[in-house]
Amino acid sequence: MAFTFFFRDIHTLERAIEFLLPLVTGRSKIKIWDAGCANGPEPYTLAILLAEKMNKFSFNNVKIVCTDIDISNQFGTIIQNGIYSWEEIARIPENYLSKYFFKLDDNKYQIIDEIRNKIVFYKHDLLEYKPIDDNFSLILCKNVLLHFSYEQRIKVIQMFYNTLIDDGLFVTEQTQKLPQELSHKFELLTSDAQILKKV
Repeated sequence: MAFTFFFRDIHTLERAIEFLLPLVTGRSKIKIWDAGCANGPEPYTLAILLAEKMNKFSFNNVKIVCTDIDISNQFGTIIQNGIYSWEEIARIPENYLSKYFFKLDDNKYQIIDEIRNKIVFYKHDLLEYKPIDDNFSLILCKNVLLHFSYEQRIKVIQMFYNTLIDDGLFVTEQTQKLPQELSHKFELLTSDAQILKKV
């Protein structure tokens, strides 16, 4: 199973939300794609942060589509149920943990429905170069592209570009620089995170 955890790279997620909120103000549909979501900590972290930053009406308009190649065939069930062990959620700050999770038996914790209902999971292979949907305001693809060849990265990022709304945001890991061939298609918005705006 892919290595990940809740509130990983929290700085990048918070910065992405700062740029996202002005972009989606007043929109009736706010679609986000988390590509390479593993068993769900990143999209759930993002949903929690959005719930904290947005008013209830705006948050109602959010849908987070998360995808992964999911060789294990387990991610969909885990994400749908939103149930995680204490070891998996131990890094979550207490104020978020008590607000968004409740304890089940056997040292398991479940995410509340308000957050869980924002997430939908699909098994998806990025290297088929076929988008899962379109008109995304934000696409996250972190700790995935580094596993692809340079040519594959170009094709995947071009696919992301085509599925973003005007001025939509693409976020990847800080160490993953944009291929030169695509540099004219995105604007880097900040020096402290790899957050790119569609040109």
